[in-house]
Amino acid sequence: MHLWPAAAAAEGTRSSIWTGLVQHPWQLLALLCLAQTLCWTIMPAIVNVGPPRDVVEGFMWGREWVLLTYKHPQLPCWLLEIGHLLTGSTRWPQYLISQLMISTTFVLVYCLARDIMGPTRALAAVLLMPSIYFFGWPTPQFNHDYAQMPFWAGICWLLWRAARDGRPGWWLALGLVAGIGLYAKFSTGLLLLFGAAWILYDARARNRLATPWPWLGLALFLAIAAPLAIALYRFDFLPLTYAEHRDAWVLAHRARLYYIGVQLAGLSAFLVVLGLSGLLRQLKQSGLARLLYPAVERRAVIYLVWMGLGPALLVMVASLFTGTGESWGATMYNLVGAVAVALLGERLGTTELRRLAVLALVCIVGVSSAYAGTRWTGCNVIGRLQPFCWDAPSISETAETIWHQTMHGRLGIVGGEDGVAMLAGLDAPDEPSIFTTLDRRLAPWITDQRLHEQGMLLVWLGDAPPARLRPWIAGLPVKTAYFNWSLREPPIAVNFAVFPPGRSDLPGDPPQPPDAD
Repeated sequence: MHLWPAAAAAEGTRSSIWTGLVQHPWQLLALLCLAQTLCWTIMPAIVNVGPPRDVVEGFMWGREWVLLTYKHPQLPCWLLEIGHLLTGSTRWPQYLISQLMISTTFVLVYCLARDIMGPTRALAAVLLMPSIYFFGWPTPQFNHDYAQMPFWAGICWLLWRAARDGRPGWWLALGLVAGIGLYAKFSTGLLLLFGAAWILYDARARNRLATPWPWLGLALFLAIAAPLAIALYRFDFLPLTYAEHRDAWVLAHRARLYYIGVQLAGLSAFLVVLGLSGLLRQLKQSGLARLLYPAVERRAVIYLVWMGLGPALLVMVASLFTGTGESWGATMYNLVGAVAVALLGERLGTTELRRLAVLALVCIVGVSSAYAGTRWTGCNVIGRLQPFCWDAPSISETAETIWHQTMHGRLGIVGGEDGVAMLAGLDAPDEPSIFTTLDRRLAPWITDQRLHEQGMLLVWLGDAPPARLRPWIAGLPVKTAYFNWSLREPPIAVNFAVFPPGRSDLPGDPPQPPDAD
């Protein structure tokens, strides 16, 4: 009985803390972002020996500081290179950068939802987001989809504010963010098309076109996007060709409903959390304990549904016919939580909000822990070779050693099988360039003059080199090194051959199109 007062005091303290967080939603939002950033940075950094494939590619392309590659614009790669320059590491900065993108998205979604339905419901909308697959499990692989995520959220918020307030600053900010968003990924243009259609549909937004500010924002957008358009033309529109080949590969190797099935699976936990939170229950009044909110303006609901669900639904339909969108979906569900709360927000009370906070924390901690356990057991128990199993530092160290045993100059270029060749250059102190698929079209930073002056280290797996390597390694001595990647599986053999500087017999480019992977 003597413990009851202490227990009551502890319960009162917890209640007062919760009340303070509800009264100051920014504090709870900050805690959510902190949990997301810490868990999804630390867990992958602990278990992933090597970075995911897209991250390795991003690091290698980032050091070239080009505007565009045959796949995408290069803003994500610049961010990776900046992280590497600041930290000297390729082991963990990419995970932090990815989570900073996610947390920024949380904040921008909160800003939009707050403007439409108030801070408490905005907080609820963000608390739903960690239950969406695309904000958890795939995020350690920082790529163009995650780099563009905050730009999508920012465009949605800025467009709403610009149309609502009509002030020049909002229109100019919209043009700035929309222009930079294209440097993350060209598919940002899809959201811009939906935004333009909404401006023409919505009477209040359409009236803003009579002022100069939307046109100044458009001019700023075009000015920012112009260098990218010029680079695309000079690159012979290879990113569009790459997308075409990828779509063809998807149609040939995936079931017709594959993409839609992946998206629905990614949203399944979101529906579970909605149910567990109580937001799907029939509305019941509960006196003073229930928070009452006015209905969300119909115009705002239309905006959230159009911008938050429209692009995703369009790509789902397109995937049935073109293969488009296999890896597009991650960016397109920023506003799903806001849509749900806008439609169900009258059922939101203190109990439901507390449940959402607990469930968000469970999703972040639970899924990141499951990720770490699955990745470790995949390499060391199951013995399934994945990019994150590779000992990238050892491969880079060996590559540099083999090169300098033969050559006095720096290791300037690596090539061969792209996956292992990029690992050979990733952590090499000489910071070599990657000769992507040994194709000058796809790696314009590799010229015949560079090859003549610097030579190249060729790297591949297995006994027989791929066909495109054979003209390059003909007559060259081959060294083989073995690298551990699992506690139970044998080491894997990696082959190295030094293509020396000074050779004039350079093979031509291979005739095959860019790899769909």
